[in-house]
Amino acid sequence: MQTTIELADEHEMLQWGAVWAEALSPGIVVTLSGDLGAGKTTLVRGILRGLGYKDSVKSPTYTLVEPYDIGQHRIYHFDLYRIHDAEELEAMGIRDYFDGQSICLIEWPEKGRGMLPKADLWCNILLPEQGRGVIMEGYSGKGREVIRHATSYKS
Repeated sequence: MQTTIELADEHEMLQWGAVWAEALSPGIVVTLSGDLGAGKTTLVRGILRGLGYKDSVKSPTYTLVEPYDIGQHRIYHFDLYRIHDAEELEAMGIRDYFDGQSICLIEWPEKGRGMLPKADLWCNILLPEQGRGVIMEGYSGKGREVIRHATSYKS
């Protein structure tokens, strides 16, 4: 299942992320692709806000992963931009994060190719002339459920 969403600006990206939060379930792996500044971290910030997180959300570019405990949810936000070799992920114990109970949101997944589990949902954020274009592709029931929920925002 694939769909495309058009969003006007950063504010709308945050709101849309909050809508996603309602459909995310334990064990889901979401990969987020797009150029620098496309809005990957903004989308994650919206998701975390939708789950009830109130503090600041920063990109874990230097730490590689930022954990969040929100209510009954355990969320890991990864940013693999600075990875030079996917083998670096093995050294950090990457497999331990994918325990079937956590929500994993991964920016720059192509940098971890071969070390990451198959995504349930892939999201590619594009920067058209104005706003944001987001292509979503669901690879599992969990991923397709997020797409169904996320597309209701624009309908």
